[in-house]
Amino acid sequence: MVLFLVAVLAALASQAARFLVADEPQPSDAIVVLAGETDVRPSRGLELLRQGVAPRVFLDVGTREPLYDQRLTDIAQRYIDDLGEQKRVSVCPIVSRSTFAEVDDVNRCLQSVGARRVLIVTSDYHSRRALLIFRHRLPQYQISVAAAHNPAEFGFSWWSSREWAKTTFDEWTKMVWFEAVDRWRSSLPGSQARVKVEGAKIAASRFGTEN
Repeated sequence: MVLFLVAVLAALASQAARFLVADEPQPSDAIVVLAGETDVRPSRGLELLRQGVAPRVFLDVGTREPLYDQRLTDIAQRYIDDLGEQKRVSVCPIVSRSTFAEVDDVNRCLQSVGARRVLIVTSDYHSRRALLIFRHRLPQYQISVAAAHNPAEFGFSWWSSREWAKTTFDEWTKMVWFEAVDRWRSSLPGSQARVKVEGAKIAASRFGTEN
């Protein structure tokens, strides 16, 4: 009996990384590339744009911390300006630090274009949790997800690489936290809500300039 239980637990553990991944992109009104990674996520988002999955892309970009005295939004805008699809790609300013709070910033950007079907693009290990969070917090949208893979960060055989094991453990910790805590919160704490006001002003200013 003990050996059987051990075998079952080992089998479940072997699928721990695979369970984290959701990758079912659907035709959408807008693609949103989530903040937190600036290589494979934007590349995957642009690939889907070029495939005609959606007519426009938002790149979520943090506004709180500069990079060598340069605002990340400015760096992202220069990146966009060099693209052939620059008129279909926009920066979505993100003030928050978590995926749960990022939803509010994304919602403002989506409202600016009247989108209803939304495809979020994120790292593969983050994809299932991101999909759960966005569907939970934005039920008014039809949301699907596309996974961007970086073999340096994550793989299904998580036990074969220290980095893969760390990524898998960290993501499972965040998944459990969402299911046990964040899912039951109706709104953000007051301190974070105040930060959202700043984000709204930044977004309004940027989109007002673009329009």
